[in-house]
Amino acid sequence: MSDTSKVTSPVEGDVTPRRFDVRRVLTLLGPAIGLVAVCILFGALRPDSFLTRANAQNIILHSVVVGIAAIGTTPVIIAAGIDISIGATIAVVTVAVALLVNANVPPLLAAFGGVGVGAACGLFNGACITWLGLNPFIVTLGTFLAFRGVADELSHQQAVAANATWLNNLMAPGQAPLVPWGVWILIALLVLTALMLRYTRFGRHIFAIGSNEQTARLCGIAVNRAKLAIYVLGGAFTGIAGVLMFSNLTEGDPTTSANTPLTAIAAAVIGGASLTGGQGSIVGTVLGAVFIMTIRSGCTQLNFSQGVQEMVTGLIIILAVLLDRLRNLRKA
Repeated sequence: MSDTSKVTSPVEGDVTPRRFDVRRVLTLLGPAIGLVAVCILFGALRPDSFLTRANAQNIILHSVVVGIAAIGTTPVIIAAGIDISIGATIAVVTVAVALLVNANVPPLLAAFGGVGVGAACGLFNGACITWLGLNPFIVTLGTFLAFRGVADELSHQQAVAANATWLNNLMAPGQAPLVPWGVWILIALLVLTALMLRYTRFGRHIFAIGSNEQTARLCGIAVNRAKLAIYVLGGAFTGIAGVLMFSNLTEGDPTTSANTPLTAIAAAVIGGASLTGGQGSIVGTVLGAVFIMTIRSGCTQLNFSQGVQEMVTGLIIILAVLLDRLRNLRKA
């Protein structure tokens, strides 16, 4: 940015101007409008199977893991970073939780252990990026392979069956009021993260770093320390997603969540985050995740093959990048 006021504002006050911004409102409403549109489309094509309570619950449940992972990666993207090791981290966490449960570790401690594993993965990524000055894409591409290898070694390249505990019921209907515990966890993380980005100094620093890292340094922000914390936070959220994936699978799976990184990034971008940094919305991110899962559900209802569904997912990712590109061109 040629104008430093856009950065000093996030440091000293709120990240967004108080005046009404039509473009920002449209960015926030875009995912909701898209979600309504695809629901109308698939509802018209498959009214008997798509427009049912059971299918709605299925979409929401499938959105939980991706949604939490996407919430965690949104601050990373806002700070002009990226993390494509999310899926491998989830795989490591599922295996770690299964091994801890089988070692008779109390379920709550096993869950915290899984979150800790995720945070440690984020710490490693952040350290390589901040201390060694390496490119985030290259680092997380490398750790995507490395963490997947760790999961394979810990599990001996096979699923790890785990003893039955209450952890297995976090994603099960009927165990919590109205919706499964996993959905409540998603909602809680959505609210807390949105408040953090909006009202805390750390949140303002995230936007400032993504807007212009050099100017953020000149404003007195400890950029490397903040970026390290951002990746640790993202890793912890991925750890939570991994615990819920374990609950969904009821076992540790070293091959799980191969497509989660790109899906989470696409959800964030569809929700208003910019791959160039400085912009993003947690509510938009979660709506983006539900949007993608709704399309997948609709494709399943239409009996599309797995290959066709993967092609559709790929096109969604391209669409997300195109939307980001168009937003940046409009700002320029």
